[in-house]
Amino acid sequence: MNVLLGRLVILATFVTLCNASCYLIPNKIVPGESTKECTDLKGNKHPLNSSWQTENCDACDCLEKEISCCSLIAIPVGYDKDNCQKIFKQEDCKYIVVEKKDPNNTCDVTEWIS
Repeated sequence: MNVLLGRLVILATFVTLCNASCYLIPNKIVPGESTKECTDLKGNKHPLNSSWQTENCDACDCLEKEISCCSLIAIPVGYDKDNCQKIFKQEDCKYIVVEKKDPNNTCDVTEWIS
């Protein structure tokens, strides 16, 4: 019983830490035909079992029944909001946190959510 309880506590901890924003896009399945590609929301085709990154910073995988996409963006939440500001760098798909008075200096971040 204690082993089961311990495993549940560990699982709950990982679920809390892994709060990624994900979504699924079902593939159009034709009965009797095997799926060899996926079509994303922009109409681009991707081979089965391939992976790619979208311009919106999502990591996507083409699976047999759907496309699975999850955000790559981690959002800083644990920082000095009075003296620092977060800035999103689209080219790197990430936030940086800098001082408001001198944006050349970075601020410490103690907590991120994704």
